[in-house]
Formats: sequence, C-alpha cells, structure tokens
Amino acid sequence: MDTSLIQKCTSLKTTILRKSLRVDLAQQLNKSKMKKFKKTLVLGIATLSISFGYGCELKMKSKQQPIIAQASPIADDTKNNVVKIALLLDTSNSMDGLINQAKSQLWDIVNEFTHAKCGNELRPKLQIALYQYGNDGLSSREGYIQQVLNFSDDLDEISEKLFSLTTNGGEEFCGAVIQTSLKQLDWGSNPDNLKMIFIAGNEPFDQGRLNYKDAAMNAKEKDVVVNTIFCGNYEQGINTFWKKGAVMTGGEYMAIDHNREVVHINTPYDDIIIKLNSKLNKTYISYGALGSAKMEMQMTQDENAMALEEVVAVKRAVSKSSRLYNNKNWDLVDASADKEFDISQVKKEDLPSELKDKTNKEIEAYVAEKKSEREKIQKEIHELNAKREAYIAKNQNEDSKGELESVMLSAIKKQASSKNYTWE
Repeated sequence: MDTSLIQKCTSLKTTILRKSLRVDLAQQLNKSKMKKFKKTLVLGIATLSISFGYGCELKMKSKQQPIIAQASPIADDTKNNVVKIALLLDTSNSMDGLINQAKSQLWDIVNEFTHAKCGNELRPKLQIALYQYGNDGLSSREGYIQQVLNFSDDLDEISEKLFSLTTNGGEEFCGAVIQTSLKQLDWGSNPDNLKMIFIAGNEPFDQGRLNYKDAAMNAKEKDVVVNTIFCGNYEQGINTFWKKGAVMTGGEYMAIDHNREVVHINTPYDDIIIKLNSKLNKTYISYGALGSAKMEMQMTQDENAMALEEVVAVKRAVSKSSRLYNNKNWDLVDASADKEFDISQVKKEDLPSELKDKTNKEIEAYVAEKKSEREKIQKEIHELNAKREAYIAKNQNEDSKGELESVMLSAIKKQASSKNYTWE
C-alpha cells in the first residue's frame, strides 16, 4: 500500500479518535456538573428546610418545656415589674416591739401591693429579703450581722423567717449591715425596677468602723434607695444621723414608737374569712420533694398569725387569696396555671398518695376541680374583705394604724411613683 495513503488514514483515524474523546469528556463533565448541581440544590433545600424547621421547633420547644421539679421563686428581673425590698431589723434587747410589728404588719404591706400596677397595666412581683443586726447571738466576726432570708417571693417562708427572730443585746452597725446587704443580694441591673432598703433601729447611725456615708454612696450607685426608721423620738433620730443616712440616697427618714400597741378593729366578717381560709388550705395538692414540708409550713404560719391576733390571721388569709401568694413549686393547682406545665412529666413518686394510681387524665380532672373550688373561695374572701375594709374605714382612728406598716407604705408609694407605679 502507498505509504502516503497509510499516513493519511492514520491521521484521519487519530483526528476522529480525538474528537470522540473530547465529546465523551464533555459529556462526562456535563454529567459531573449536573450531579454536583443537583447535589448542591438538594443540600441547599435540605439546609433551608432544616433552618426554617429548626427555628420553629426552637420556639415551640421553648414554650413546651415542662415544669418537672421545683422552679426558682425569684421573679424575672428583666421587666419593669419587680419590687425588691430588703428589711434590715435591729434585734437587740430593746427591739421586741419592732419585731412584733414586722410579724403582724407584713400582710398589710403584701395586701397593699395586690392593688399596685406598673407602666402598661403590669402587676408587680414582690421580693423580700431579711437581715438582722445588733444581736449578741450573731458572729462578732460578721459584725453581728446575719442574712436571714435572700430575696424571696414565698410569703410563707418570709413569715417563717420573721417568726424565727429573737432579740439579744449587741453592737448595732448600720453602715455595715447596709453594705452587707448590697454585696450579698442580687439587686439586678434593670434601672426600671424598684429597689429599696428599710433599716430600723434605735442606736446612733454612725456606729461601727464602716462609715454609713460610704454605704449610702454604694447604694446610690446600685440605684437602691435607703429608707431609715428610727425607733424612738423623731428629733433624736435626726441628731443621731438617721435622717442623713436616708437623704443621701433620696430615701425617707421616719420615726416610730416601736413599742406602741396597735389597736386592731374586729369586724363581723373576720370569723367567716378565717373559716374560708381553712377551706382554702384543702385545695392545695402537694407534689415534689418540697410538697409535704411546704404544706406543713403553710399551716404553721396560719397558726403563728392566729397566735399574734385573730385580725392578723384574717389579713394573712386575704394575702393567701391574692396573686402574690403563688406556690407553683409545690402545689399542682398553681403549677398547672403555667402553660409549660405537663402533668405527665411529674414522677408518680412525687405525687400525693391519693393520686399515685391515677391516670394523667384523672389527675388533670382532680386538679381542675380543686382549682375551681379555690377560685370560688378566693372570690368569697375578696368580697368579704371589701366589706371588712369599708367597716374599718368607718370606725378607724389613729390608734388602729400600724406604725411600721404606715411609714413603710408611705415611703414605698412615694418612691414607686418615680418608676411609674400606681395604686388602684
């Protein structure tokens, strides 16, 4: 065969083979690109689906997390509806009258707060902390100062701690106890919350190594108002720096006769309210580790109030029928009011004996029945208390107003107005 012809055939074959390879390569590349594109598209759609789905799921989960165990009693500090009050009480020998007033008039202060509103119709939450100072039974290293209770909205616990106080002689360092409460308590950083100290005693305000002026300046930095209550003559309190201690933070200076016996006014409605209080206690369904102990505490504080005076027991019953008396940490009725609550998440062993063998539906029905019963009793107490207050207003005189209660409420309302609080 002609050599030139063979070369031409070989060249043509090579050209055809190269074109064929290019076509195959292009097709493979296109297929590869298409696969990658499809894969990317699928991953992209999946990612978007997960992102949107997960976002909704997060929102739903945040609403559906069940309350299983005891939640913190401390109220949310992020909103303008928290009132924090620290009571610093002198428990030296001469202060028995002050402690008794604090025990009996706690419920007047709580009941007054049930009528408070802040800003756009929000109802404030109330937290109370308690310190004692000036008592020889306390540690000298700590300056004869003790935190009896951190900030709490548990009204039974607050009452229990007040009744635990006893008096004894000692050194009374006002500046030191103010400073201690500022350091130990979580006052929060929200400038809209109402934060107040009430310190009561009868010795010179400038006693002790820590200057009360330094403590007052620290309080002002934390936006905490210091109110001073001198137990004795008004002018004597001024001369011993009690007024100056208050003025430095924009607080109120007050003087009371801590030994004065308050003449309570009995009304025709008192006995009925006390009987309703006993019925109210039967609507509580204890659960969890705290349940039985908290229910016992509730009854003990009822007895403590009654031991002081029948009228004090009536005022406590009124407080117990208010929104501020909430025991969702140990009571199923209060706990069920939370949207997040899920009865199926409560362990059977944490339920009272009468509910351990019940189904979830049966437990829910039982709780609903007790809730309805409680609301009916609370409504009756509210209606009777309105008649009771009208009766007292008609028959009241200066001797029937509590010393400690009157000065505290006056200061609270005055300072609350600067935070846009109002009373109905």
